[in-house]
Amino acid sequence: MSKIRILLADDHTVMRAGLRSLLERQPDLEVAGEAGDGARTVELAESENPDVVVMDIAMPRLNGIEATRQIAAKRPEIPVVILSMHFDESYVLRALKAGARAYLLKDSAEADLISAIRAVCDGRSYFSPAVSKMLLEDYVRQLQEKGEEDSYELLSPREREILQLLAEGRSNKDVANLLNLSLYTVETHRSNILKKLGLHSVPELILYAVRKNLIR
Repeated sequence: MSKIRILLADDHTVMRAGLRSLLERQPDLEVAGEAGDGARTVELAESENPDVVVMDIAMPRLNGIEATRQIAAKRPEIPVVILSMHFDESYVLRALKAGARAYLLKDSAEADLISAIRAVCDGRSYFSPAVSKMLLEDYVRQLQEKGEEDSYELLSPREREILQLLAEGRSNKDVANLLNLSLYTVETHRSNILKKLGLHSVPELILYAVRKNLIR
């Protein structure tokens, strides 16, 4: 069985050593390289061809968000797991817009990192439970403050099905194949879903799905 090859990116040597020790205790995981800054991470993502990148946000030369954006542009097949100290919705959205597939808090790395790596390598998204809980609580609070109803109820059963698949990281083409629909039909459904929910992009759709506890 081939192992999942991981690139670790963090400017703290001790943190990288701890993550390496955690990961290499798993028989199906191996660390393919390490980087202490964002620019070097982008270089190694191209030269070492890892299966996944585990990325800190606060790094020198190039921060983790921008490094993620460059990797997503150059090597979109390599998923990025953000490992951060920032417990804030704005950071989660920025990471998703940059192309990250998972967002974990550093203090939950030991419990969640291995699951997150396996999830993104399987084409799914993953968020620390604390992040999911924060997003859900913020969403409920916003609805209460605005006196609005949850727009999820406006979606048809087919739209809810497509919403979940898109939020899991599936492309329009993947969704069309899975549901035996035309690509045009899926694109039309996606446009209608975004309009009904008041969203403007797939990253926002993923955040919405996490708030609704549709994905983890």
